[in-house]
Amino acid sequence: MKTLKGPGIFLSQFIGSEAPFNSLEGLAKWASALGFQALQIPCNHPAIFDLQRAATSQTYCDELLGLLKHYGLSISELSTHLEGQLIAVHPAHDVAFDNFAPVHLRGDREARTAWATEQVKLAAVASKNLGLKAHATFSGSLAWPYVYPWPPHNPQLLEEAFAELARRWLPILDVFDEHGVDVCYELHPGEDLHDGATFERFLARVNHHPRCNILFDPSHLLLQHIDYLQFIDIYHNRIKAFHVKDAEYLANGRTGVYGGYLKWIDRAGRFRSPGDGQVDFKGIFSKLAQYDYEGWAVLEWECCLKDAETGAREGAQFIRNNIIPVAKRAFDDFAAQDGSDNSVRAQLGLTGESKND
Repeated sequence: MKTLKGPGIFLSQFIGSEAPFNSLEGLAKWASALGFQALQIPCNHPAIFDLQRAATSQTYCDELLGLLKHYGLSISELSTHLEGQLIAVHPAHDVAFDNFAPVHLRGDREARTAWATEQVKLAAVASKNLGLKAHATFSGSLAWPYVYPWPPHNPQLLEEAFAELARRWLPILDVFDEHGVDVCYELHPGEDLHDGATFERFLARVNHHPRCNILFDPSHLLLQHIDYLQFIDIYHNRIKAFHVKDAEYLANGRTGVYGGYLKWIDRAGRFRSPGDGQVDFKGIFSKLAQYDYEGWAVLEWECCLKDAETGAREGAQFIRNNIIPVAKRAFDDFAAQDGSDNSVRAQLGLTGESKND
């Protein structure tokens, strides 16, 4: 068994225009002081992390790693959540997602998709240059507007949606394979890959590609009423990244899973800081240790109530408290008995009898 690495922190929710949140060094110093050991770095803030330079300059990568090492930090993964989203966008979402792309590409769907594809491929090269083994992203969504359809869904529509999603991602997965990095899709409502069934459907379409893997975030599974512990039992071989994010579902008489278009604070299902919600993290950390999860436990802070910096400070300690230092030997080794062939046969009362009798 392996001991999980952590705590790490996903920077997306903390990057801002004021110090220390407006530079990588400022964020590193801040995160280190809170007790984090790794940063999950988004690729959409060039002032924080220059993806193009990281993919083309080993010197830049070495300097960046040196800066983080000075603060006792590593990189857990790079993230292209926003760029991955733009790999596949249904026309209904074009305007909403246009802001994820550079200004000169907005309104041009084909150019935007090509740009996003190239950015994610660059992240594969950058990840290799940084010595990383996993990468966090979204799948994008063509079928999501039909998630709960009326009139009833057209099976051929869904077949084509997943076939097209696979056509777009297969060349990207191959690039990641060339560079020895796993693509970890965060299964998330709003994405075509949002649960086990949709992941399996996509996995089959990409021919069970070895780089097609999962970023496990239990908050999204809890809010879909999925057994997230059994999910680990089923998919542990494909779980290569882990977001520590909590959630709660407060059943009531007004609204449910879909949220009623309400603000987060008023929804039945809402995100909380780790330890403040309903996710069984002791069970999760136990399962991941049991299945030899080799990656990082990374805080993704999203909470409808608690202040962000408080959530980060408490989140670092929460992860440390839940990581299980795995045993190097069995607890009953002290009573181990002779395992020789003669001893075993004697215990079975087979002394003097031939094995071939």
